[in-house]
Amino acid sequence: MVEVFKTNVDRSELADQVILRLRVHFPSSKINFDLEDCDKILRIEDQEVCSDTIIDLLKTSGVECEALN
Repeated sequence: MVEVFKTNVDRSELADQVILRLRVHFPSSKINFDLEDCDKILRIEDQEVCSDTIIDLLKTSGVECEALN
């Protein structure tokens, strides 16, 4: 399963910090950003992904995040 999120992450340093934080909670997930995309896309691939949990984790870090369908 792949979940895609629109974010406000605009720097690679911040993207790296977000990925590290997410890996603590989702160690087996494949996580990456596409900062070239206008929506600053975050992709998370795993067998099971809970969008609400990811959104909540990012919001507590000050990152805006919205699931895309």
